[in-house]
Amino acid sequence: MSTRTHVKTALASAALLVGLAGCAPASTPPAASAPAEATGRLSGTVTVFAAASLKASFTDLAAQFEAKNPGAKVMLSFAGSSDLAAQIAQGAPADVFASADTKNMAKLADARLLDGAAANFATNVLEIAVPPSNPASILSFADLAKPGVKVVLCASQVPCGAAADAVEQAAGVTLAPVSEESSVTDVLGKVTSGEADAGLVYVTDVKGAGEKVKGIAFPESSGAANTYPIAAVGSSRNKELARAFIALVTGADGQKILGEAGFGKP
Repeated sequence: MSTRTHVKTALASAALLVGLAGCAPASTPPAASAPAEATGRLSGTVTVFAAASLKASFTDLAAQFEAKNPGAKVMLSFAGSSDLAAQIAQGAPADVFASADTKNMAKLADARLLDGAAANFATNVLEIAVPPSNPASILSFADLAKPGVKVVLCASQVPCGAAADAVEQAAGVTLAPVSEESSVTDVLGKVTSGEADAGLVYVTDVKGAGEKVKGIAFPESSGAANTYPIAAVGSSRNKELARAFIALVTGADGQKILGEAGFGKP
């Protein structure tokens, strides 16, 4: 089992979330339960809190949403899912939350901070990212544990870190990261900057990085796939816009953009 420790901010966030009372876990209704995406008649601003791994896809979706609804504006905020959940629990003005795992969404559902049930819209799996030259000659997950290999992981409370922990346990391999990051994009940044020999990120991050990194798939990743849910936040000031954006993400256009980025079906 991994002995990696959480960052201090994560401990504070976790303590806050534990204190929130509730009884309704997140559930997954069919996408058809969301209202059909409106076109042209919507106006106002919708603030979307989304997992860091969704940055490219949701940026494209926001542009599409605004093009279809000239009176609407989408404000995007990307970070680790655990950090975003903590911010919402503390009262941050979000209308939509898209998490990289069901655990952080369930915390908000349990605290009754959502407007309706969450809907799963994508899946993602881990992949090893190395510099194009692969200086540490990484070929497998077990290679990440070799002496002298500088590997970077997400912190355990972040979905990509929890997935890495699950892979470690399943494979019987314990990693000793040189650093633990609060988001998957920070892990990727350590690799692209040459500060790390390897990092565990999502398949979508490797694909989005293009020639900046080389991706190494490993079979153990299939046992730790992450499911991404999305929901409207109960304190939303523009629930109509929130529901319309969710409908775009879960609908055909959103699924096309997500699929092209490398996400799997929910």
